[in-house]
Amino acid sequence: MTQPDRNTYKHDQLPQIGVLLVNLGTPDAPDRASVRRYLKEFLWDPRVVEMARPLWWLVLNGVILNTRPARSAHAYQKVWTEHGSPLMTISRRQRAALADVIAERFGTPVPVALGMRYGNPSIRSALEELRDAGVRRILVLPLYPQYSATTTASIFDAVTTELRGWRWLPELRFINHYHDEPAYIGALADSVRRHRLEFGDADRLLMSFHGIPEEYFHKGDPYFCECQKTGRLLAEQLDLGPDQWQLTFQSRLGPKQWLQPYTDKTLEGMAQSGIKSVQVL
Repeated sequence: MTQPDRNTYKHDQLPQIGVLLVNLGTPDAPDRASVRRYLKEFLWDPRVVEMARPLWWLVLNGVILNTRPARSAHAYQKVWTEHGSPLMTISRRQRAALADVIAERFGTPVPVALGMRYGNPSIRSALEELRDAGVRRILVLPLYPQYSATTTASIFDAVTTELRGWRWLPELRFINHYHDEPAYIGALADSVRRHRLEFGDADRLLMSFHGIPEEYFHKGDPYFCECQKTGRLLAEQLDLGPDQWQLTFQSRLGPKQWLQPYTDKTLEGMAQSGIKSVQVL
């Protein structure tokens, strides 16, 4: 009988803490096949599309995955860089910066792993990276300041699903949101100030958030309210009057009503009302 390795765990050692940083994800490449694979995983998530699975399977596989990938791949090609997807590049920089700040502030390095809810690197690979580093306590930090069941809750689902196969579960702490954290609001304000120092002021600041179906809000999703609070706090920090900024929602999908006002319709209305310059955040 093989004896356990007595060096695998020391009884007097403190549990190692690690951070799991999670973002939405991106296709592996800006081509039709990669985008199709990514969209299939993304849009099949029941947190994202709340529709009867058999009906949604027909819509997704019969219509969307036969039409949207080529169009989306073309859009990805316009923003793809020599380093890959901008979202991936920025997420990796955030991971490295967070690890540096933690080490500087607490005087000891803490493992920080990056996982994507859809695509690569997966949440599974990120969790395994932390486990291999000896981590026993994990802080799950989604890169979504505002909570929504379509984003933050989906990440929590994925994390707990992956951990079902683990024999020894780590302690977990989930960060639900940070939409009103002063440091977050301050960072947004600083980004607007830097832009205005370079390009000057505009007639209107448009704060455009990703939308969700309106029915999700009526079912209790707090996303709309948290976006509104973020916008109000940012406007206050920038000393903007009510006629100097507006909050809108973008990227709607399908025929249902999504959170409004819509970004594209709002921009059209601004042009028609004589507003000459708009800065979009």
